[in-house]
Amino acid sequence: MALILNIETATRVCSVSVSENGKVIGFKETNDEKSHAKYLTVFIDELLKELNLTVSHFQAVAVSKGPGSYTGLRIGVSTAKGLCYAKNIPLISVNTLQSMAFGLIQKVKEENQHIPDFEQSVLVPMIDARRMEVYSAFFDFNGEFLRDVKAEIIDRDAYKEILHAKQMIFFGNGAEKITDTVENRNAFFLSGFSLSANYMASLSERFYQQEKFENVAYFEPFYLKDFIATKPKKNIFK
Repeated sequence: MALILNIETATRVCSVSVSENGKVIGFKETNDEKSHAKYLTVFIDELLKELNLTVSHFQAVAVSKGPGSYTGLRIGVSTAKGLCYAKNIPLISVNTLQSMAFGLIQKVKEENQHIPDFEQSVLVPMIDARRMEVYSAFFDFNGEFLRDVKAEIIDRDAYKEILHAKQMIFFGNGAEKITDTVENRNAFFLSGFSLSANYMASLSERFYQQEKFENVAYFEPFYLKDFIATKPKKNIFK
């Protein structure tokens, strides 16, 4: 059993939670855009004070490793690595899409949400990858991988064979991009789902028990795509 600090910065959400034995005992988060550099360390400090803890009390620090926002991932991973290095504690990485799958399962159980055929469905968390792309993966109702993570462009024929046989539940900010593209009676779109460090708790506890730790010196976020810098559309100096 472990006391773990969980950090989620893969999208616009900046979220921090403290979990004990896989259960969340405190959290802070904001959905403000580009807030990670401003709030992340503040949230950690506030949680430590509220729970009367120091970083030395943690058995591990877990970070959402991606895929997701290049800048957000850099900030989250850099902060997690700094804490682990300074206090010589293990670093755990959690796949962001798997965390989303666990989050949906958690919400369905805790909030008694009724989703028809949920246990037979394919869960498809999606993160907006800019332009016409999304990051996605497939999971079963236990949150285990059915298909690895991909960056893909979704067209009207996407997933046609799977949708012919099974219901697919699409959720996350990437799913919002394809609601008018994928038209099938077995396509179920769940709106309003956002990431949270709360959803990392059971996974980070599992990985701690399995001693599934990262090399603090060499670990890098799971970007999936190369970072592409863009030029502003307008010359702000004119």
